Amino acid sequence: MKHLPKHLRPRWRYLAVGLEAWPDADLSQGEFQRSVWFAAQNLYGDAGSADADLRVLQFAFADGSGEALVRVRHGEVERGRAALACVDEVRGDPVRLAVRGVSGTIRAAEEKYLGRPGEPAAEATVAFAGDTRPAVRRGDLVDVDAEDGYVGATDRDC
Repeated sequence: MKHLPKHLRPRWRYLAVGLEAWPDADLSQGEFQRSVWFAAQNLYGDAGSADADLRVLQFAFADGSGEALVRVRHGEVERGRAALACVDEVRGDPVRLAVRGVSGTIRAAEEKYLGRPGEPAAEATVAFAGDTRPAVRRGDLVDVDAEDGYVGATDRDC
C-alpha cells in the first residue's frame, strides 16, 4: 500500500498540558485519555470529537503534578483547548489542567513547554484552622491534610 502524498496527509498540532491534583492522586495515561475523550464527546458530540481527534501521546504524573502532550488536528486547536478545559477530574480525582502552549511538532513542544522541573514536593507540618496538621508543600502552594481530604492553601493561610 502506498503512502499518501504530503499534501493529502493529515496535519497535526500538539498541545503541551500541565496537570495539577492532590498529592495522593494516582493518574495514568489511559485514565487521562479516557477523561479527555469523554470531555470532547460531551462538549461536541460524536462527530465533533472525531473531527478534533484528541490523542494523548506523552504523559507523566507524580506527587500531585505532571504534564502531557496531546495531539489535535490542525484546524481544531481551539476545540481541543475547550475540550481540555472541560476535564475537571480523572477517575474521581479532581485535577486542574493548563495548556502551556501549542506547537507544530512534537520536538518543538517538548523543548519549549515540557520537561521543566516542577517545584519539588516536601512533607511539612503547618498550623491551619487552629491546629497543627501534616501538609505537602510545593513552592508557595500548600496542600493541608484535613480529616476529610486535602485543603488547598498558600503560605499566607498557614
